[in-house]
Amino acid sequence: MSEAGATKARARDEVEIKLPADDLDGLRKNLSSLGAQAASPLHFERNDLYDDAQGRLSAAGAALRLRQTAEGAILTYKGPPRFEGGVKMREERETRVSDAEEVQAILHALGMSPSFRYEKRREEWRLGNCLVALDETPIGRFAEIEGDPAEIRRVVVSLGLDFASAIPYSYPRLYAMKRKEQQGLPKDMVFPENGKRKTENEGG
Repeated sequence: MSEAGATKARARDEVEIKLPADDLDGLRKNLSSLGAQAASPLHFERNDLYDDAQGRLSAAGAALRLRQTAEGAILTYKGPPRFEGGVKMREERETRVSDAEEVQAILHALGMSPSFRYEKRREEWRLGNCLVALDETPIGRFAEIEGDPAEIRRVVVSLGLDFASAIPYSYPRLYAMKRKEQQGLPKDMVFPENGKRKTENEGG
């Protein structure tokens, strides 16, 4: 879900599709020509996933995430995903937090610790009833489209994207797959300039 759309704690389904999008400039031009409205400017996100020592959240397909940007922080719970018509759906609960460090301390007190970090640079556009996120990540560029399934399909077509190329995986799962293919990648999905690029074998 977008940071721009985050409000007080609530429960709802996240309904979205992720597609590879090497040409973000082209997508940006297409969005503008279609009358899309900018929802949030390009910004950097740091996302930390938390789990207990047994990794029970991950094993259940759920996630507990603390997202930090220059605008603040958001704590999010996501339930196990399900798929309908090629679109991913999952329960989502989230709320803004005023003090990320205090939230980290609370999570630690509850037996949770960071299990994975992933970074991205994101901008968001509103097209019709859909929110379109353009993401630059350490493993490539992607577009995420969130909204009603029928609206998502219409937006995919209008932007010239291929619905058949939809990726059913989260960024953590995509990165885990990438690490199996390419040795030497750091444990976390971070940009090179944001810390030591250590692998697990090097003590990362």
